[in-house]
Amino acid sequence: MSYGQVNPQGHSQPTCFRHPETVSYVSCNRCGRPVCPQCQVPAPVGVQCVECVRQANQNIPTQKTQFGGRLRTGAPLVTMIFIGLNVFVYLLQWIIPGFTKDLVLIPAIAAYEPWRLLTSAFAHSTGSFLHILMNMYGVYIFGMLLEPRLGRLRFTWLYLLSALGGSLGVMLLSPATTATLGASGALAGLFLATFVVLRGNKQALRQMAIILALNVVLGFVVSGISWQAHLGGAVAGIVAASCIMLIPRSNPQRSKIQLSLLGALSVVMIVSTYLAVESAKWPLA
Repeated sequence: MSYGQVNPQGHSQPTCFRHPETVSYVSCNRCGRPVCPQCQVPAPVGVQCVECVRQANQNIPTQKTQFGGRLRTGAPLVTMIFIGLNVFVYLLQWIIPGFTKDLVLIPAIAAYEPWRLLTSAFAHSTGSFLHILMNMYGVYIFGMLLEPRLGRLRFTWLYLLSALGGSLGVMLLSPATTATLGASGALAGLFLATFVVLRGNKQALRQMAIILALNVVLGFVVSGISWQAHLGGAVAGIVAASCIMLIPRSNPQRSKIQLSLLGALSVVMIVSTYLAVESAKWPLA
């Protein structure tokens, strides 16, 4: 600390640079200006003024996740929000009669009710609790793994693109009158994104490959499972994950390239979905 400084106005007593009416013999260790108790922030040695502290905080570099997102502490928030939305919609399906019929994806009417392309990814069969339990367990497992590595924005983008990819797969490959619902497309995208993250871990990849093979077989063998949604979500997920994860960390434009690629992929998928919707719609009587 320094004492007895004379302010620029030439007064015999130094005053706080932010409160000229307050006399202060304590100076900021960084800029040397007198600061009153209201403007002092304790420092390891002496005090600093609030402006110097604010400037120092702005100069602290933002901590990044493994793949360039902003580092956050605590539980993966976006994962919990997606799980909460799915559970909330499921409760509404039980409470509101006929609500499920307004959410499912039916290719023939998607052109007239386009919200179904996304709402179907947040609705589940009320005929079995196993449907939502298995899907939410998968979202939780892969969300806990991916969100801390990607960051909230990139993980949200990956999830939604995978969900849309699942709907696109249904539009392209399912009969026009088939009703589809569930987070399977989004989950398949997260699953394939995890392959990209763990591409250097052969043991983990071997175990995941077995799970993937079983899911593919079940999709063709067991009735009621939409392999079309799985396939569409998986393709969208692995492409989106590649846009994020394959950009070298050493690239100074890493974040800009990642977001630009995700934006371009979003445009391609939206246009493709629009064309698929138009080709599948049935004319109104």
